[in-house]
Amino acid sequence: MPALSAIAFDADDTLWHNERFFRMTHDHFTDLLADYAGRDHLEDRLLEAERRNVGRYGYGIKGFTLSMIETALEVTDNRVPGRVIGELVAAGRAMLAHPIELLPHARETVEALKGRHRLFVITKGDLLDQERKIAQSGLGEIFDAVEIVSDKTPPVYAGIFRRLGVAPDAAMMVGNSLKSDVLPVLALGGWGIHVPHDLTWAFEHETAPEAEARFRTINDLGALPGLIGEIEAEG
Repeated sequence: MPALSAIAFDADDTLWHNERFFRMTHDHFTDLLADYAGRDHLEDRLLEAERRNVGRYGYGIKGFTLSMIETALEVTDNRVPGRVIGELVAAGRAMLAHPIELLPHARETVEALKGRHRLFVITKGDLLDQERKIAQSGLGEIFDAVEIVSDKTPPVYAGIFRRLGVAPDAAMMVGNSLKSDVLPVLALGGWGIHVPHDLTWAFEHETAPEAEARFRTINDLGALPGLIGEIEAEG
C-alpha cells in the first residue's frame, strides 16, 4: 500500500458552517409563500427545482436563489408579488455576505497536518463565493492547492490528482458528504473520511459504504490526526 501523501478537505460544512444559512433562507422562503402552499409542499417543490437546475446553474447560492424564484412562480401560477421576488433576491444577496465561522477543530487540525502531508481544498460551488469564503476563513495559506469545481465525480477527482501529481490510492478526501466527498474517492482507490454534519443538504445523502476497507467515519475534525496516525501505522 503506498504511503499516504495528500489530504484533501471539502470546505462547506467540513471546514466552516454553510448549510445553516441555507436552512434559515428556506424558512424565510416558506414564510413568504405561506399564503399559497404549506411548508412541506414548498420544501418539496424547492428541492425538485434545485435538483432540476443544478445542471444549469451549478451548486451554490446563486443557483439556489434562482430556484427559489422559479418555485415561487410555479406555486403561485406566476402571480407572486414583486415584493416577494425582491425579498428572495435580497435573501440570496445576504447569504453571499454572511461571515465565515469555522467548525470546531478545523484550524488546529489543518495546522497540525501541515508539513506532514500535502494539503488541498477540493470544493464545489460558485467560483467567486467559494474564493471569498476561503479568503475570509484565514485558512487559505495553509493549503498547498485549492480546487473549486462544478461537481465532484470520480473523473473530476482523477483529473485533480493527476494535475497535482498525486496517486489516487495515496490520497485521502475528508468531508461531510458521502455522495460528493467520500464515494468518488473510494471509487478511485483512495481513502474516504466522513465527518457527518447535522445539516447536510438532502441532495448529498447516500448510504455509508461500511464494507469499504478505506472508509472511516469520525465525529469531528479533531479526530483526524489520530486516525491518520493509525492508518499510517497499520500501513
